[in-house]
Amino acid sequence: MTSETTTSAVRIVEAGPQHVPFVAWTMLTAARSHMPRSTFDMLIEGGEQAVLRFMEALATTETIHFGHYSGFIVAEVDGRPAAALSGYVPSERGEAFDKAIFETAERTGIGAEELGRRLTSGPDCIFRIFAHPEDDPWTVEWVATHPDFRRRGLVDRLLAEILEIGRARGKRNAHISVFIGNDGAQRAYEKNGFVVYGEGRDADFERLYGSPGAYWLRRPI
Repeated sequence: MTSETTTSAVRIVEAGPQHVPFVAWTMLTAARSHMPRSTFDMLIEGGEQAVLRFMEALATTETIHFGHYSGFIVAEVDGRPAAALSGYVPSERGEAFDKAIFETAERTGIGAEELGRRLTSGPDCIFRIFAHPEDDPWTVEWVATHPDFRRRGLVDRLLAEILEIGRARGKRNAHISVFIGNDGAQRAYEKNGFVVYGEGRDADFERLYGSPGAYWLRRPI
């Protein structure tokens, strides 16, 4: 899939291997949201570059999961990756994430046992705030725009494209989560037809991350 948008300098393309560094940046930026640090910052020692290397390895695992680069679409501006997001069916890619993250730990030298120890020290509370819809909706994840390209409507274009992909997959509803307090992202999703239908709050998550939890949004497609 490659589609031109109304501005000739902007293209929406399927992510390929050449986009992996940008996909890694996208995942880390989305995971941080408006908060000072993400789960990955807590798990990976060695600073920003070490975390990004981990994210690149996570995006290229043999296990196909919802953070694998193959599930992303990218907005390019004059050939430069500018924004990205992913879309997936939870029953197909969601449960594979646990396997993929431990596979990544082995690939990057952390080791699965050590990663498990770090997770149980607190950051795993993030898994308690997300919804598990029974209808297995088309799920949008990892939304981020590079600072050089914000306020150009790129997320709107990406959302329109990813929702069309979900519709072509036979899905009739789309789901997205946003951390409570990320008001800009929430407004962007609501502008694109998403409506809050629930929330997940957790005291440990708020203590560790600085946000009460996540809102769950959905819309028909």
